[in-house]
Amino acid sequence: MITLGLKNSGAGGFAPRLVRNALRTAAISTLALAAAACTTAGGTGVAVNADMAVPAGNFDFVSWDGYLGGGDSSQYSALDQINRSNVSQLEVAWTYETGPGAPPIFSPTIGGGRMYVQNGAGKLVALDPATGRELWVSDLDGRVGIRGVNYWESADGREGRLMVLNNGILRAVDAATGRMIPSFGTNGGVDLRDALPRDVAMPNAPLMTNNPGRIYKNTIIVSLPAGAYDYASAPANIHAYDVITGELKWTFNTVPREGEYGYDTWPTGEDRAKYGGVHNWSESTVDTELGIVFIPTGTPRYDFYGGNRAGDNLFGNSLLALDAETGERIWHFQTVHHDLWDFDLPVAPKLMTITRNGQRIPIVIQVVKHGFIFAFDRRTGEPIWPIEERAVPASDVPGEHASPTQPFPTWPQPYMRMEFTEDDINPYLPQADQDALRNSLRNEWRNDGLFTPPSLRGSISMPGHNGGANWGNVAVDPVRQRLYIVSRELPLLLKINPDNRAEALAAMPNAGDDNIPYRWPVNFMLQSNGMVAIKPPFSNLTAYDMNTGNQIFQIPNGEILTLEEQGITGVGAQAPRSGPIVTAGGLLFVNTASDRAFRARDADTGAILWEHRFDAATEGVPAVYAVNGRQYITVPVGGVGHFLGGLGLPEPGPSRYVTFALPQGRN
Repeated sequence: MITLGLKNSGAGGFAPRLVRNALRTAAISTLALAAAACTTAGGTGVAVNADMAVPAGNFDFVSWDGYLGGGDSSQYSALDQINRSNVSQLEVAWTYETGPGAPPIFSPTIGGGRMYVQNGAGKLVALDPATGRELWVSDLDGRVGIRGVNYWESADGREGRLMVLNNGILRAVDAATGRMIPSFGTNGGVDLRDALPRDVAMPNAPLMTNNPGRIYKNTIIVSLPAGAYDYASAPANIHAYDVITGELKWTFNTVPREGEYGYDTWPTGEDRAKYGGVHNWSESTVDTELGIVFIPTGTPRYDFYGGNRAGDNLFGNSLLALDAETGERIWHFQTVHHDLWDFDLPVAPKLMTITRNGQRIPIVIQVVKHGFIFAFDRRTGEPIWPIEERAVPASDVPGEHASPTQPFPTWPQPYMRMEFTEDDINPYLPQADQDALRNSLRNEWRNDGLFTPPSLRGSISMPGHNGGANWGNVAVDPVRQRLYIVSRELPLLLKINPDNRAEALAAMPNAGDDNIPYRWPVNFMLQSNGMVAIKPPFSNLTAYDMNTGNQIFQIPNGEILTLEEQGITGVGAQAPRSGPIVTAGGLLFVNTASDRAFRARDADTGAILWEHRFDAATEGVPAVYAVNGRQYITVPVGGVGHFLGGLGLPEPGPSRYVTFALPQGRN
């Protein structure tokens, strides 16, 4: 077993922010120009030749054997039987009802001739992907991650396994039967807490997450959750286990240990081991050709006050490029320093190879919550377009140490609005709600634009931490170098309050007279009619050409049923938590909950080519696959939808998976 954080080495040409003020005096582009052709990427001490061969990009875009389609996380299918010319003929091929319980947001996975979904009771279920016939229901007891799963198959094709997190235990499940494999780990499982250092704030409850991890060869790479939504929590380390035995192969410390790179971006002292968070709760991506796993991380605890954790707090809010075989850091980039907004990175990094200035460059794209798109050479971490450190508003909360600057990509242009002013108040709110918002914006709340810190009087955060892009909201067409983003326009009020309870002070690392706990009551600013505070569009669908970074189109994404009934359209769905999926047939499939719609759009223009309405919300990521020469697309359906309970939508129909295909004989 290999235990790795970061080698204690000097910062290289593209090193993100270890020496804070020194590096921040210049833009990232200036640093990049100063770097030699053979650089030390991200300060790891690992020499990387910037002229190394470009990977072929021969990923499997036909099968759908993992969450978001597979380890590459592209949400792209090379299948083109369903295309622009015939998509209007799509019809329901089969339906599988999931039964009582939670509506499905689980993304179907296909492997070994079976489809794997989740029923209302939270059980894994195997279906015949051509008919929807139930083949087995797993015997696992307890919680299973609700967003997806990954399928592994032996080299000879004789054995298939599903790698599953079950009540904080990593298990291998026989894909043919749904039964736990008892030879994996100890008595059929591995407790994710076992590999944590003994001196950290150990969680009492199992470390359960909805992030299914990623499979690389015979290794399952799992990102741990933070274990507590509080000041003291377990660090969300990254673990790699043998798929066959459950043996721990390596671990990466997301909060650096003493002697590791980034250690000095956190306070030292007796409470050092209590710092946690920095969790990849959402998604990650594996580049199988370069042998790199790209892992985006989250916010250090506590999310909205950091007076007790002065410094940049690596590796919070960072894109990590790790050697998938060893866990060694190749490079990293921190998108937010000393996060106070919960601007964690919830979207899987996306891979493609672009042509820029006549050169082919393999890139990784990281879309973030707060409206930006970061793009890097995935071999070295060199930014594709300059990234500048710009001054941001200071905090007025006693004891806080807000970072004086934050990274701003100069290109591509942001995919959403980054401010909420009086001019942006939603006109479809009751007049009393509009007046109250206007008064508070004018006279009460702090509102200095992006990176306005939380405050005692209340600060506007736009985009808020549930706005922007979130899990499953980004897809790419790696063949045509396109990027597609579903965005959520959802301002937030960050009003923090001091917590002087003795137990709160005792639980806070590095507490003192100038460092007391602050709590933050959730306020998503949903109004009396259930609508968001900001005016339309409530959601956009934005497409980019990543060779140039130019926007191809930006259009409202979906509708709201209650406004449609009044003849009001073109507003965008409220808080969508879904798709998109791109196909080689020139199609972009997107599902939206507030209008209960599933649409096929022209991938070049966004124009709607086909639409199907359900009697319930549709959230989660669809799956595209083929069986016996026929192409299918399956979408989860059920419930009212996220942030939609106050809109007065009709009672939803049954929860189910609905699968579409062209009529038989018209393929």
